[in-house]
Amino acid sequence: MEQLTDLKAILHSKRANIYYLEMCRVLQKDGRVLYLSENKKEYQYWNIPIANTTCLLLGTGTSITQPAMRMLAQAGVLVGFVGGGGTPLLMANDIEWLTPQNEYRPTEYIQGWMTFWFDEVKRLETAKRFQTARIAFIQKVWEKDRELKLEGFNVSELEKEFSTALKSIANAYSVGKLLQLEADLTKKLYKYAAKKTNQLGFVREHAKAEGANGFLDHGNYLAYGLGATTLWVLGIPHGFAVMHGKTRRGALVFDVADLIKDALVLPWAFICAKEKQSEQEFRSQCLQTFVEHKALDYIFNEVKKAALHYQEEKKLS
Repeated sequence: MEQLTDLKAILHSKRANIYYLEMCRVLQKDGRVLYLSENKKEYQYWNIPIANTTCLLLGTGTSITQPAMRMLAQAGVLVGFVGGGGTPLLMANDIEWLTPQNEYRPTEYIQGWMTFWFDEVKRLETAKRFQTARIAFIQKVWEKDRELKLEGFNVSELEKEFSTALKSIANAYSVGKLLQLEADLTKKLYKYAAKKTNQLGFVREHAKAEGANGFLDHGNYLAYGLGATTLWVLGIPHGFAVMHGKTRRGALVFDVADLIKDALVLPWAFICAKEKQSEQEFRSQCLQTFVEHKALDYIFNEVKKAALHYQEEKKLS
């Protein structure tokens, strides 16, 4: 139990790392989790700081030992098997996270979530609050980030689009309408980013592993890792989505990841594509941006607020 406590000493919302590994073997050695890579017939060991890691993505040519998996579970690290470059997320034939199975997690958030989830009106109101928080985060990040400003991203130029979107969100009468509004705003952001990075004529194509399209896919999966981590820590199952549909697998992960995707992944996908950076350079940029703007903290705070909103409202009344 002492080992368990030590490995979970750092709160998930404060952890810094997402690891993507390929062509290596993950194993436990001398009480640490390492990955072993072969370089010119020489084997090299590299340490993974599991107590400060949120999730581990295992790409092509990887394997993991049972003792390593046990230690990762003790540290509360989510493990996912992915394709080359970090996408798609897969485990056997199903989209899945290998979660550290421990049901001794908070009960207040899942219980709070259940108090409103079966009410269609409250579920829609929660989805609206998520969409409003998404826009607020874009405005905050783009206003604050000096590097984005140097690339020409000026949040004041999108004031009209944000204002219109916020009014439309408030008046949305269904989840379907909200999804349409989300897609419309994202298309405008794509167009804006493409213009700023001289990639006019950009068309979003999922699973197209080149340029900004490829980077958007890769970066979004990193955001899904943060979303899945948040929901696991708070004990909220992925099936209780407020926007992406009751039958879609992992739907709540997508709802939660949307809080940060457009603010952080979108602009850097275009900038890194313009600079012809590698996937590894793009991932490093994404993770650095997540830490700099405290993306995981933001997701945790918004999901907690959503889970407890109606209970707090009831107390005040």
